[in-house]
Amino acid sequence: MTKRKSKGAYMISAVAEMYGIHPQTLRLYEREGLLKPSRTEGNTRLYTDEDLQRLEFILSLARDLGVNISGIAIILQMRERMEEMQRQIQDFVKYIQEEVLSRATAAAADPSRGAIVPVQRPFATPPAVRKK
Repeated sequence: MTKRKSKGAYMISAVAEMYGIHPQTLRLYEREGLLKPSRTEGNTRLYTDEDLQRLEFILSLARDLGVNISGIAIILQMRERMEEMQRQIQDFVKYIQEEVLSRATAAAADPSRGAIVPVQRPFATPPAVRKK
């Protein structure tokens, strides 16, 4: 894999040359939905650094692991779902942290408020008397 040195957009011929693949391979990946390069007004494909990172991942699956196009599509979908789930978990943890902090602040002002679980005052019960 070729390392990129600058930021920007790359035309299909430059990308094909950088990675040693035929431009038709890139077109196939786009047709199959694996890559989604942007387009100029003249309809020229432009690949961003993010597109190139995704392409490197696709090529490593294909070349190093022998995964076919259908398998690559499934792996990419699973990867996107996992990233979305990770974002949701981070949002949930942030919400919980904020909620605990707000309840702790409320509990400092009034202990009966702010409890996560309602607190009931214990009432005294007479001890059980044993019969002999």
